[in-house]
Amino acid sequence: MKVFLYDTTLRDGNQDRKISYSLADKLQITRLLDSFGFDYIEGGWPNPSNPTDEEFFEKVKDLKLKHAKICAFGSTRRPKILPERDPLLLALVKSGAPVKTIFGKSWDLHVTEVIRTTLEENLDMIQSSVEFLKEHSEEVIYDAEHFFDGFKANPEYAVETLKAAELGGADFIVLCDTNGGTMPWELQDIFDQVRARISVPLGIHVHNDSGLAVSNSLYAVKAGASMVQGVVNGYGERTGNANLTTIMANLKLKMNASFFASKKLSGLRQLSVRIDQIANLPSDVRAPYVGDAAFAHKGGAHIDGVMKVSRSFEHIDPHVVGNDRVFVTSDQAGGSLVVEKLKVLKPGIDKKDPVVKSLLSVIKERENSGWHYDSAEGSFKMLVYRHLGMFQEPFRVLNYRVIEDKTPQGVSVSQATVKLQIGDKISHQVSEGDGPVNALDAALRKALVPFFPYMAKVRLDDFKVRVLGSNVASDAAVRVWTTFGDEKESWNVAGVSPNIIEASWLALVDGLCYKILKENKVIAGQSKKLVIKPTEVDEETDSHGSVALTARQIKRAADISKPALSNTKMGKRK
Repeated sequence: MKVFLYDTTLRDGNQDRKISYSLADKLQITRLLDSFGFDYIEGGWPNPSNPTDEEFFEKVKDLKLKHAKICAFGSTRRPKILPERDPLLLALVKSGAPVKTIFGKSWDLHVTEVIRTTLEENLDMIQSSVEFLKEHSEEVIYDAEHFFDGFKANPEYAVETLKAAELGGADFIVLCDTNGGTMPWELQDIFDQVRARISVPLGIHVHNDSGLAVSNSLYAVKAGASMVQGVVNGYGERTGNANLTTIMANLKLKMNASFFASKKLSGLRQLSVRIDQIANLPSDVRAPYVGDAAFAHKGGAHIDGVMKVSRSFEHIDPHVVGNDRVFVTSDQAGGSLVVEKLKVLKPGIDKKDPVVKSLLSVIKERENSGWHYDSAEGSFKMLVYRHLGMFQEPFRVLNYRVIEDKTPQGVSVSQATVKLQIGDKISHQVSEGDGPVNALDAALRKALVPFFPYMAKVRLDDFKVRVLGSNVASDAAVRVWTTFGDEKESWNVAGVSPNIIEASWLALVDGLCYKILKENKVIAGQSKKLVIKPTEVDEETDSHGSVALTARQIKRAADISKPALSNTKMGKRK
């Protein structure tokens, strides 16, 4: 059986009460989903009252996606308005998205009591809307809202709404359990009846109000659904949507279903963690397949059994989904997965090497302190290179300081001073910014650009702060998570400290050191020697003998994103 995966993390997932994606968040998630192999990505509902989604559909055209089709979401036309004059349908056309997904009413209760029109008019609204959008789209997907409740109340009319979409030319018709109250056996029975009367390929969209969204989605596939809609990690309104993370693993490993993203299943845990990080939510440790505890064993008999025959206490090999087994009472937690990563960074390394054991000890200690390397590969690489003596530090931090002032006009001003030793030179720089992190970032780059000109091309694409643990007092530890990028790629780094400034500084330094590592290949024993000297253009020397930049050079070099902080009052966001 072949299944198409339709992700609505950016739209339905964004209705979660704890989530509010920025434009940068949505674009970053889109890149991740496309890279993983999702077939359809629903970007949002473009309309004049939702400028973020309108801008998304403009910006996403520049992403050069490899596989996924971008979908714009909306509704059927309103009663008594022609499709070509309906502003919501026109906004869908204006979005330029190749796929348009619209929902319509399947439950007669909604027709007569919610939108307050006639049953006949509702049928025409569905058909004419689909027909109109077909003229402006590669594909049109029709979501039959509240279909299962509608079918239970009035099966004949519910099916008539599907036929209207079929007559309009819909490429997929998706049956929605919008209230999330349908039982699996009910869903399969209704699905079988619909398949006998509708020839258009069917899909499923389920909410989790009864805790059955994953089960119902799988039952629908078993009954013939060729499209599954859902959200990575199951975010969404109320109790959430069908969790595509769990669904994908079950489709491949339990049902042997064919879908394009199945070849990327070994990256499932990393995808889950990275999207949690962008959403600024803690990962569910008990999440099936991808959670920290999904393959954790504590009981002695269980550990003994797993070590003898892993399948005696594990339903799959955890590495298939990018996870690892954890022995809670032993020192072997996470070892296999870390060693696999080490082999990429240092080919030929053996798990029995004493340095591996000491590195694992450091990683465990840091993760217990709040570091999270699954979503910060850049930090993981820097930690490994430093611990194995494979990295030559390009500079030494002598001092940094941040000053916060408020002017008589009530404007907050952040100023940062950074003093570095680079080779035999001292670089001492001062910068202002929108918040202390922006000021630190600017000062650090000013100090580095004369020695590493390519640093001017590095962007700070994302910056988030999360309070760790249950202690939310002023002395609580925080984790800073940042995404840096250049013209070739992006990388994630983290910083953890009870001091939010220090955590931010650690992340900034690691992010820029990672760039230096890439450019100079400063890995001992296998690379060229790092040559450190300031550029000879536009340099000035301050009273301390430090290298300073002129205004012209700063302007040319600086491409510094202003950090948008989540879960903190660090700085202003524009």
